Amino acid sequence: MSPTPEFAHDHDVRLYQGAQELFPALVEAMDAALSDIQFETYIFDFTGAGSSVGEALARAAQRGVRTHLVVDGVGTGRLPAPWAARLTAAGVQWRVYSPLGRLGLLLPSRWRRLHRKLCVVDGRVLFCGGINVLDDFHDPNHGALDAPRFDFAVRATGSLVVQASDAMEQLWWRMQAVRDASQRRLPEALQALRAASAAHHAAPDSDTSPGMRAALLLRDNVRHRSRIEKAYRRAIAAAREEIIIANAYFVPGRKLRVALQMAARRGVPVRLLLQGRYEYFMQYHAARPVYGALLKAGVEIHEYAPSFLHAKVAVIDAHGARPWATVGSSNLDPLSLLLAREA
Repeated sequence: MSPTPEFAHDHDVRLYQGAQELFPALVEAMDAALSDIQFETYIFDFTGAGSSVGEALARAAQRGVRTHLVVDGVGTGRLPAPWAARLTAAGVQWRVYSPLGRLGLLLPSRWRRLHRKLCVVDGRVLFCGGINVLDDFHDPNHGALDAPRFDFAVRATGSLVVQASDAMEQLWWRMQAVRDASQRRLPEALQALRAASAAHHAAPDSDTSPGMRAALLLRDNVRHRSRIEKAYRRAIAAAREEIIIANAYFVPGRKLRVALQMAARRGVPVRLLLQGRYEYFMQYHAARPVYGALLKAGVEIHEYAPSFLHAKVAVIDAHGARPWATVGSSNLDPLSLLLAREA
């Protein structure tokens, strides 16, 4: 396995369940922004509570805060025309990551999506998790929901915020370089690439005040192809008391399945909370064949039925000597673990 993640002890981390808890905190941070907001999300839906985030972005840009927004070309596509015009008029700079084009997902290169949900405010506060900009009681495909979507995110301060900011800045300037090159603006494209390189070499935050031990894991298709999966496997292998995983799309590869089976066989209670109400037919049927071998090894599988489960969280040995938890955007399926940008 690769070296362990770079943990630091200077963090304050707060957990939010659902958009009902996250969005007010997100809006409060944006309304207090002084210099810049970096925002990436797979889905940006302006229905219901989602509009409050759009309004906060517009307010920040109007008072001169540099505001960068990146949405995914599949999860969001083009922004609704009224909101695109409103954000542009306010001064929000926004981009669509990997628009589908005429051939859509027929091109394998289009399967690599921006699935992470990150926001950094003033380079000092990070929001990270699985929650899209999407009202808890609304689904773009299914309409109004009787119960809220089940999902989590965190707010963090400390040195990992700089890592997230650098990664987002790199992606922004690389997208800008591609855009300039496609318009044959080669000098601007070269300048954008230099900016991306400079962002990568930015100095880390010097704040070393004691706090929670935490690390940021990013998954991409260059240097960090398997970091998230390996972190899961490492934590599962070290488990002694309990493993709890809640994951929306659970189709783990062989190594991860074996790690869970081995943990259960050595007597560690392993509990999986998975979707009982599926958004997509194919993912529902892809997950089912995995269940048999896990159940045989002693893994407990519970299905969440009140609404859509969208969480990507795990807790291991919560009351043990080395408690471990993760909150992020990565499902335990091939799209997240092999193709998408995750955090």
